[in-house]
Amino acid sequence: MAERCLADCAAMSDHNLPAQLTTFVGRAAELSAIATALRGARLVTVVGPGGCGKTRLAVEVAGREAERWPDGVWWADLASTGDPLVVQELVAAAGGLLTASASLAGQIQDRRILVCLDNCEHVLGAAAEVAVALVRACPHVTVLATSREPLDVAGETVWRVPPLSGDDAVALFNERSVQAAESEVARAAVRTACARLDGIPLAIELAAAWSGALSAQEILRGLDDRFSLLIRGPRGVAARHQTLAASMAWSHDLLDEADRVLFRRLGVFHGGFTLAAARGVCGRPDEMAVLGGLRRLVDKSLVIADTGGDVTRYRMLETIRRYAVARLDASAELDLIRDRHLDTCLAMIEEAAPLLAQDKDAWRATIEAEQENLRAATEWGLSQDDPERGRALTAALPWLWHLGGRGHEGLVLLHQAIERGPAERTRLQARLLTGLSLVADTTRPFGLEYDAAQAALDIATEVGDAPTACLARLLSAVGVFYQDFDTGWSLAEAAREQARQAGDGFVIDGATALMGIIRHLRDEHEEAVPLLREAVQGLVRRGDRGVASTALAFMASSAVCTGDLLQARELAVEAVRTARPLADYHRIGSAAGVLATVEAAAGRLDAAHAALDPIVRLVADADAPPFVPGLARAKGYLHLQAGRPADAVTWFKREAGRLDGDVESYLTPQTLIGLAAALRSIGDTQAAASAAERALKVAQRIGMPRVVADALEQSAYLADPDQAEDLHHQALALRTDHGLWPSCIDSLEALATFTSSPEAVRLLAACDRARQDMGFPRPPQNHADLRTTAEDKAHDPAWTEGHTLSLQDAIDYARRARGKRGRPSTGWASLTPTEQTVVRLATEGLSNPEIGARLFMSRSTVKTHLSHIYAKLAVANRTELATIASPHLTNR
Repeated sequence: MAERCLADCAAMSDHNLPAQLTTFVGRAAELSAIATALRGARLVTVVGPGGCGKTRLAVEVAGREAERWPDGVWWADLASTGDPLVVQELVAAAGGLLTASASLAGQIQDRRILVCLDNCEHVLGAAAEVAVALVRACPHVTVLATSREPLDVAGETVWRVPPLSGDDAVALFNERSVQAAESEVARAAVRTACARLDGIPLAIELAAAWSGALSAQEILRGLDDRFSLLIRGPRGVAARHQTLAASMAWSHDLLDEADRVLFRRLGVFHGGFTLAAARGVCGRPDEMAVLGGLRRLVDKSLVIADTGGDVTRYRMLETIRRYAVARLDASAELDLIRDRHLDTCLAMIEEAAPLLAQDKDAWRATIEAEQENLRAATEWGLSQDDPERGRALTAALPWLWHLGGRGHEGLVLLHQAIERGPAERTRLQARLLTGLSLVADTTRPFGLEYDAAQAALDIATEVGDAPTACLARLLSAVGVFYQDFDTGWSLAEAAREQARQAGDGFVIDGATALMGIIRHLRDEHEEAVPLLREAVQGLVRRGDRGVASTALAFMASSAVCTGDLLQARELAVEAVRTARPLADYHRIGSAAGVLATVEAAAGRLDAAHAALDPIVRLVADADAPPFVPGLARAKGYLHLQAGRPADAVTWFKREAGRLDGDVESYLTPQTLIGLAAALRSIGDTQAAASAAERALKVAQRIGMPRVVADALEQSAYLADPDQAEDLHHQALALRTDHGLWPSCIDSLEALATFTSSPEAVRLLAACDRARQDMGFPRPPQNHADLRTTAEDKAHDPAWTEGHTLSLQDAIDYARRARGKRGRPSTGWASLTPTEQTVVRLATEGLSNPEIGARLFMSRSTVKTHLSHIYAKLAVANRTELATIASPHLTNR
């Protein structure tokens, strides 16, 4: 919208609006809001801190709305006097009246006028008197005032000026710049600088004035000492607007001494504070005295009050806070107030501590609002000659860093706290080491987590601190299970038993969840899911969202692995929902990765990307690379399924690069398998074979049947036909033994390529039915040519026959001709896969003809198989056969 020139208004005899030498930028919503306020009230005061643009807004609104007051718009700048008696004279002069000795109201009478009183804060009482007199006596007069605090009279509408929006702030910077920011880096620096300057127009204009001498990046760096940089405003403006410090000083000097003391002491707070905290840093004086001072500072636009919550929070714009700190430093009481601030934070965290065991959601709600204060207090405490208060505060905060997105910050502070007492063997040192392990769990677990937890366990046991000891033992289990499931299981069991004795609900449920995760990774899903479900119930009840979300995500993965997509999606959605209030990378990202995997398995690639991409963008913008296991891997599989293998390689390598090093965890082979598949798809078979081989070795060492099978499958795709068939059969056997039914379909489709046409058609038809039954569409890259051939023969008897097979029947059909080398001559292990299938069907009650129809063999062949089975198992009939076979068929 073209900017309206105010020169014509200024030239009119009844309008004396000050001419503006620069263009008005942005603020469309604010202009509309003030104009609306003037239509509904006769006294509107535009209020805000120095430099926020009150005067420019008032001039612009008055000029645009001037036609509503045909008898004139009078502009009176009250900044030119500090004498209350002169205020009426300035208003009279603005209207062209000869004298104000007579009543202003009497001289105006019924005229339609907008009277603008600019800069009222230093003559507030006199300005209020004039405004009230005009509004009461003159029915067609409207008053528009600007002030750093309200006039505080009846009938006044107070309109507080907000900071410039991000886009308006950048537009103002660019408009006032000597040289425009041209590169993307420079534009980003401008946007960051505007945000750091709180969207205050004066500060942004002063910063932009440096653009002829400094780059945007240098201006941004200079804001660390903004009151030194933001000087040399334009000539011809009021002195209080020539530098940022002068603008702040104008407001400060209007305070009485008690409020000046309160103002500077409040500068110690970072990110806001409560009334109780303000009393703490002020030496706990009378509550009403502090509340009264806060109200006056709010009125004067030096403090902002957020009354939307249960407890009012107060804050200063960062620019104002920096000025308050400068005044605090000049007062020589900075160290004293920082000490009080530390004590206040300690008292607050100690008061909230019981919530950790009862309701972590409530604990987070209390503590997260104070993150910046807690960090500042911790850094101050750890820097002192006696660091114990700082160490105590640090030891109380690990859950804040574990559950939030600031784990790297926590690791730095915890290391500092531990190093201030490296030889101590105290309860405090044990708590700090346990905290280090806890934060490492979601930030940088490998090595650091286990070592810190073990050290904490030793000290806590020595000093008799049972709660710390059982948490340290659990964290030791978490730290070691990445590479060693057996040791992780043993430690988790021991931690759970110790926690039961100590009454620590979190450790009980956390250990149970870890045991369920280990069962899951061993593909013992029937045992894993009940453990995970039991853990989730207790965790959710106490607000332990982090571990609850992880447990739900593993339950979802179990459901995918065993073929229940509907249940998998419900659990994955619940995992994301549970984690979302944490607003962290680790838990939300991991849960989103599982949800994306579930959606992709169901063929919903758009939904999978929608679940994953927002988290991927957040992680990409993080200051330090967060630890989000499985996120990049999930993105890689999405690209692979969408037919973009080169993009998939990039994502798999990104995940592998973060996992590489001395530690090969259970995460490593899963990523390597995806990388092998992507490399194979782009034709780099040598690298693909190497990745698959490494994945196989790690998965076999750790004990992960599903991942071993996946690695065997990838190796099979790269092997010669004879070896490939054997590898696919090995993968199928593992998948069948552990109930990994969707993966069994993949194996059968691969094995179909090694059989003659009727057998291949039967297998693919059975796979087609199984995919329909479970809701797993065929990935487009899986044996597309063979599937097309099979579907072309949809009316072939072999297709019809295959479509009647259950998945277990199809597995038996594929395995019946394949014997096991080195098989003993008697006992269950001596039976061939086909013979085992005949046993299963016979014990289910099928007759010989029915078995033959199921397995596509003659009645006499079935009879021959049964005679061999009877001989190998030393039984005489089906009844004896059922008795001896029952233990071997239980898990089938």
